Amino acid sequence: MKAIWNGTTIAESDDTVVVEGNHYFPREAVNSDYLTDSNTHTTCPWKGLASYFTLTVDGKTNPDAAWYYPDPKPAASEIKDRVAFWKGVRVEP
Repeated sequence: MKAIWNGTTIAESDDTVVVEGNHYFPREAVNSDYLTDSNTHTTCPWKGLASYFTLTVDGKTNPDAAWYYPDPKPAASEIKDRVAFWKGVRVEP
């Protein structure tokens, strides 16, 4: 699978975990050059506290377009150290 935004591949892996329709990529499969930590956090009742990244590609930013669970609840342990995308990021084979 690939995560693509602004014409650039942000992440690529054959080892994604799908939860609620979202592909979670291994952290090491995501190009850190395009990520900036965000101060945004949300809470999911069964996954826990999510943290976000803002994407920056060729001078364009996409705030909070990637998220991850640094310390997920036990029911979501399979997505620890994985990153998912939204806000216009295409995820495709």
